[in-house]
Amino acid sequence: MSDVIETTGMILAGFDYSEYDKRLRILTADVGKVTVFARGVRRQNSKYMGMTDMFVFGRIGLFAGKSAYNLSGIEVSNYFEGIRQDMERMCYASYFADLADYSVHENMDGKGVLMLLYRSLQALETESIDNRIVRAVYELRMVMENGVYPGLPDRKVLPGTASAMRHIEEADIRSLYSFRVTEEVEAELIRTADLYRKRYIQGSFKSLDVMEAMGYDTVMGQGSES
Repeated sequence: MSDVIETTGMILAGFDYSEYDKRLRILTADVGKVTVFARGVRRQNSKYMGMTDMFVFGRIGLFAGKSAYNLSGIEVSNYFEGIRQDMERMCYASYFADLADYSVHENMDGKGVLMLLYRSLQALETESIDNRIVRAVYELRMVMENGVYPGLPDRKVLPGTASAMRHIEEADIRSLYSFRVTEEVEAELIRTADLYRKRYIQGSFKSLDVMEAMGYDTVMGQGSES
């Protein structure tokens, strides 16, 4: 067996691969986004039963195979059950996972995106934070993680919006969602994040189509900003 890599990671997606195995896509801090085969995890007596579902976060052991990694162990620290039990949160979280998947490749340093995703899922589980604000913050910070963040918009924005955007740009990940804004600033921040995502992240995401179909993709006061 190859040397085991111990890393922190989150499962972005999982697919049944055979009668007893699964193929996982995992975002890790140390080796970026990787494909991982989890052998035997679908057996009824598997010790990993329930540990290879989407959004599971923890310490993960991997060893390299011919074309992908294999799972050697996992210690779960968060299942994000609060997201699984709520359809709207699940839609937002699936979009966040897709955006992380788009932004990180194998052998990249994935820690920044991983911790942004982790903290944002925690925010989704927080009743006092509007899901639309979580999305706006996540999109703006993800534009930064992709290295294309342009700073404040060229157009004039509300002072509260400018302050919020500076906080999002500069804050430690642990305090990223600690700010509060007025409804007017919230609406402008959401519109700006949507504009930046469309302009600076070129991917298309089926999860956004699902959000729109479910009525969760409303951008407040959407207009023809440029």
